[in-house]
Amino acid sequence: MTFERKLDDYVDEINENLDKLVVEKDNLQKDIYRAMRYSLLAGGKRIRPVILLACAEILDVDKDTVMPFACAIEMIHTYSLIHDDLPALDNDELRRGRNTCHIEFSEALAILAGDALLNKAFEVMSKKAMDMENPIRGLRMLHQVSVMSGTEGMIGGQIIDIQSEGKEVSKEVLETMYRGKTGCLLKAPVLVALEAADCMEDEIAEILINYVETIGVAFQIKDDILDSIGDARTLGKNTGRDVEKNKTTFVTIYGLEYCENMLEELTSKAIGYAEKLGEKGQFLKDLAVYLLKREN
Repeated sequence: MTFERKLDDYVDEINENLDKLVVEKDNLQKDIYRAMRYSLLAGGKRIRPVILLACAEILDVDKDTVMPFACAIEMIHTYSLIHDDLPALDNDELRRGRNTCHIEFSEALAILAGDALLNKAFEVMSKKAMDMENPIRGLRMLHQVSVMSGTEGMIGGQIIDIQSEGKEVSKEVLETMYRGKTGCLLKAPVLVALEAADCMEDEIAEILINYVETIGVAFQIKDDILDSIGDARTLGKNTGRDVEKNKTTFVTIYGLEYCENMLEELTSKAIGYAEKLGEKGQFLKDLAVYLLKREN
């Protein structure tokens, strides 16, 4: 099976499950479900849940065991985008090629839709954990997502981002911010898969963690490059926002050419980690190249 076909299959399965988990309801709360679905089902690459399904396959973990966690991580990612787009934070009006949630509905409904998706994520994960043959293992999987999406993870990175606006920040602070803001929610799927396979202490854990930490940095550098030179229509969101908000990025520190070279080097490094997995690592190798070449 080609990489493209396998990626499409993963994404289709994820979208089908998301559609079933957050359904429209004709009741007094119907507007919140509309807003949740509007943002959650707006497309997107689904990279985070794809990484979880791919790692589960590598580790011989049943897909049904991790699918709820894959969907939950995507819900958390989506809630973070809804809140990021709000006037109090990035004040963006375009996301995935259409109006952001607060523009389409209202600020109040967007805030609540984000809150609802976060809570739904933990509802989905906790239910799966309770239903597992080994509920403690399920709780460990849930715990990894909690940490990676919280104040020591994604939110911690966002806090540094907000506090750094309009200021010159060091390379070290920038890397810490990106490891939290972007890297942690990419790392969460790997940690969930490792917990599900009960192999957190095995050599393969180090390989997969090194891989995802490397593509996490590469992913952010690519985002910075696209914000600098990308086309809003292709990206599905406004470009040049980092310059407008006087944000320090990899591009503003190193320059475009250096960042493009760094991106190539990190991709090669990630491929090297994937190659240590033999044939099982082929999809992760191809994924690293796919992320390098992406245009949105």
